[in-house]
Amino acid sequence: MELLEKRLTNLLTIKSIVTIALTGVFAWLSVAGRVTTDQFLTVFTVVIGFYFGTQAEKQNSRNGDA
Repeated sequence: MELLEKRLTNLLTIKSIVTIALTGVFAWLSVAGRVTTDQFLTVFTVVIGFYFGTQAEKQNSRNGDA
């Protein structure tokens, strides 16, 4: 149960909220035909890459691997 609470707390960080919001907005814009597939993939790749890159960096610094 503690692990679930910790994961939910981590989801409420500003970075996570922005990532989820951007994903939702660009998915909606793509479905609505407002952005092309290439534009969606470019933005989505950068946002998700940044999000997971910073998560991996944070994890490495916690483990002393930095």
